[in-house]
Amino acid sequence: MDQDTKFIFLVLGLPVAGLLYCGLIIALMVSQPFVRANSLWFGFLFFLIPFTIAAVTWLRASAKAYRN
Repeated sequence: MDQDTKFIFLVLGLPVAGLLYCGLIIALMVSQPFVRANSLWFGFLFFLIPFTIAAVTWLRASAKAYRN
């Protein structure tokens, strides 16, 4: 994957993926009574998933930078 492809994914793909993720969360909250009843736990879970992905990505990039 070249630099231009990565940049296009970052600029266009990431916001679209975020919107789809938010739409999924809203759809689950509206349609599932169990999710609505336990909204605090599911809210934490919905927060934890992208935070974990971002933290792992950041740590891998940092480790790669320090390795070189």
